[in-house]
Amino acid sequence: MTSDYSADKIQVLEGLEAVRKRPAMYIGSTDHNGLHHLVYEVVDNSIDEALAGVCDTIVVTIRADNSIEVIDNGRGIPVEIHPVYKASALEIVLTKLHAGGKFDNQSYKVSGGLHGVGVSVVNALSAEMKVEVYRDGKTYVQNYVRGIPKEKVKQTGETKKNGTRVVFKPDSKIFETTEYNFDTLARRLRELAFLNGGVKIILRDDRGKGKESVFQFKGGIVSFVQYLNENKVSITKKTIFFHSVRDKVDIEVAMDYIDSYNELVYTYANNINTKEGGTHLIGFKSALTRVLNEFLKKEGLDKKMAQLSGDDVREGLVAIVSVKLPNPQFEGQTKMKLGNGDVKGIVESATIENLGQFFEENPQVVRKILDKCILSAQARLAAKKAKELTRRKNALENDTLPGKLADCSERDPAHCELYLVEGDSAGGSAKQGRDRGFQAILPLKGKILNVEKSRLDKVLSNEEIKTIITAIGTGIGDEFDIVKTRYHKIIIMTDADVDGSHIRTLLLTFFFRYMPETIRNGYLYIAQPPLYSIKSGKEKLYAYTDEERDKILKGIDKSKASIQRYKGLGEMNPDQLWETTMDPARRTILQVNMEDEVEAEDVFTVLMGDAVEPRRKFIEDNARNVRNLDL
Repeated sequence: MTSDYSADKIQVLEGLEAVRKRPAMYIGSTDHNGLHHLVYEVVDNSIDEALAGVCDTIVVTIRADNSIEVIDNGRGIPVEIHPVYKASALEIVLTKLHAGGKFDNQSYKVSGGLHGVGVSVVNALSAEMKVEVYRDGKTYVQNYVRGIPKEKVKQTGETKKNGTRVVFKPDSKIFETTEYNFDTLARRLRELAFLNGGVKIILRDDRGKGKESVFQFKGGIVSFVQYLNENKVSITKKTIFFHSVRDKVDIEVAMDYIDSYNELVYTYANNINTKEGGTHLIGFKSALTRVLNEFLKKEGLDKKMAQLSGDDVREGLVAIVSVKLPNPQFEGQTKMKLGNGDVKGIVESATIENLGQFFEENPQVVRKILDKCILSAQARLAAKKAKELTRRKNALENDTLPGKLADCSERDPAHCELYLVEGDSAGGSAKQGRDRGFQAILPLKGKILNVEKSRLDKVLSNEEIKTIITAIGTGIGDEFDIVKTRYHKIIIMTDADVDGSHIRTLLLTFFFRYMPETIRNGYLYIAQPPLYSIKSGKEKLYAYTDEERDKILKGIDKSKASIQRYKGLGEMNPDQLWETTMDPARRTILQVNMEDEVEAEDVFTVLMGDAVEPRRKFIEDNARNVRNLDL
């Protein structure tokens, strides 16, 4: 060994020093996402004041220098001297981890900021921070540099306001970027305004554009469901809503059914988006299935279908389930899944009682819902056989793989790539040009089914879709298991023309609707083949945009240059396809992500759904942004 491992090698990181040393442990990352997370942590404190009933307005401003200002009209952070630490409570909250009013269940009955690390972490990761407190008729101020107070808390004047003003500038030594995105912040602030009906949240951009958005929804999560259904057709013509408080758990549910085949349920616990669900979601789903089966018998419809499954009753469902509770238990620091065991029963009983009452009072609504559920159940039975054809029995049974799949020899999914290629011609070139060790090729014939307009039975009867599901190996629906995926890179490779764009959109719709976990895990990519081949003497260059082509032509003798515009992948020979689009050392591939699932939902509904007017408006609004239009 080159060095001794002894007691003097043990380091103790005190206070906020640990945050600066390992920032990703506290905010997830130091990229674009972590940068915006800082804002959410500060805003969450203001929202906690709103949950306590003492704040109704929050103003967030992106300042000219990309610093952030958050002002609320809550009670203001306490400034009195703490009896134990002998310092101002404000300084303790801003400089000590796990310090705050979230632990005694008195100052805040419910809170999203459970761990008391939020604002102190923001302070630690900021080059500068200033906090002003308006409390008891006076203004108090303290300034910080990288988490360290520059002076003690001081009173600077008198005021009639109440609340807190926080201004911070992210530390460029910590973050990869310090430029804030208005739309990214707007998405989260809009969500918070929906979840806290009546609270006004204002977002301003002072970087010369003068943008401002005001979010305030007195309808709360009812407005949220209506927002989600803006371009969809409701079969119930009214949003079902109930609010119940049981055993100190505040439960809100808003739901509607649309004439589509997809399920869209968002769950929240203390305003935190629990993307992986949890006990509140389990309770709601169980209750919904039970209530609708009870009314199936009451309405005498059990002769058409004896029993409805959970999938049957959730086809076309759009719902928001929001719970607020004193001591939420989240699985992991990411807070993606609620784990409180008692919440399942509480939400379940509240849903059974309230939904049962609503359906008793609105028999025409429950009848429409049941008719849709019965059609779903009939389609499910028809799909059962088709689904079995797509299920892989064993990852090693290569004879169950589709015949036109040219698989790779590597068996570790982390090192395997699957190219979904448009057409047999391009598929042939890709098979010849690929690295057989880790690259698999699956040629697709024509345009696949638009799954946005189709039930599962029709989806699974489509040969191309069956082939894709079988090749990937995860299954779909309630049998989907991301662990069984055979490739950690699934690359859509289509022509750079109108048909290629359409096929790409159809494939993206399929993955979004039936395999969203491939996107959430970062497994889905889009290949970027070149548009032009430019030859000048013995030199051969590729351009991926018109701008790149023009730039290349400026640097060479145009009169001796020959330019080829690729209309399709099939025009490339295997060597060209490899060196431009498939070679990991030289290719460009775009990773598909879902930063805003609500917006993604809306885009797929507009582009691939039945309604014509929203699609026309989308095209008109975005026509100027189109690139590589094939005329």
